[in-house]
Amino acid sequence: MQTRQLGKTGMQLTTVGLGTWAMGGPWEYGWGPQDDDEAVASVLEALDLGINWIDTAPAYGLGHSEELVGRALRQTRHRPYIATKCGILWNEKKEKVVHLKRDSVRRECHDSLRRLGVERIDLYQMHWPDPDPDIEEAWEEMARLVKEGKVRYIGVSNFTVQQMERVAPIHPISSLQPPYSMLRREVERELLGYCAKSNVGVIVYSPMQRGLLTGAFNHERLATLAPDDHRKRMPEFQEPQFTATLELVEGLKKIARRQGRTVSQLAVSWVLRRPEVTAAIVGARRSGQIAETAPASDWSLGKKDIEEIEGLLAKREKKLAAGA
Repeated sequence: MQTRQLGKTGMQLTTVGLGTWAMGGPWEYGWGPQDDDEAVASVLEALDLGINWIDTAPAYGLGHSEELVGRALRQTRHRPYIATKCGILWNEKKEKVVHLKRDSVRRECHDSLRRLGVERIDLYQMHWPDPDPDIEEAWEEMARLVKEGKVRYIGVSNFTVQQMERVAPIHPISSLQPPYSMLRREVERELLGYCAKSNVGVIVYSPMQRGLLTGAFNHERLATLAPDDHRKRMPEFQEPQFTATLELVEGLKKIARRQGRTVSQLAVSWVLRRPEVTAAIVGARRSGQIAETAPASDWSLGKKDIEEIEGLLAKREKKLAAGA
């Protein structure tokens, strides 16, 4: 499995990492019911396949995702890099609450260390720059956690270039975690260029766009999503976007089949085509899922395939624009 260096750090990450958002179970942005044993099995499977890092967050299942990762780590000899986050809490009603005050950041770090069962977090990330006025305060506290040895490196998630420029003088930014997929390309405008110039690693999330770019979705599957699956509220799962994406996927299937690959692998390999991207977070919640997607790490898309994909994406955009 290919590896790339994460920015200025000494960490060589496999270009596919395991994402644990979905396995956290029910919460405001959950993915419906989840079996804990299946979740742990998917973590162990990823590690056995050679994936050397796991991305999680306290918000995923309100601490439950981190607990499951910790449970899996106790069952394996593998010692992957662990990336988690701070800045999203929850109240007594299990509703999301954003908080970036220094005492909260420190408390969150200690709670994550406990749930994960590790002595140090390899990459600690500010989950969202929200509330925006507090990002410097939170970043200062994250830098203190590095000096104290509780955290190895610190990064940001969902930041703009301007927000990164505000915190960079306080402490070096090791990584940025933005959304990136064929359906969400905002990162290409200026973020990738800034990160390349500043030697900031880029770990992208949702390369398969919450499952839409896997080839497994259709109208029937959408209708059977659990009532508490957050995807039902997302714009890309509404019309006319949903049908336009299904048509795109039909074209992607032809390219993938021609190469003896799956649409999931195609979607992940597509984001990895950019040299600025260090690695992609690939979610899994049961055995077999990460095994199907992980081979994208060793597949480099050819020029012809990339050009054909661009044509399909332009066709989708044209259709949506015409219907607006």
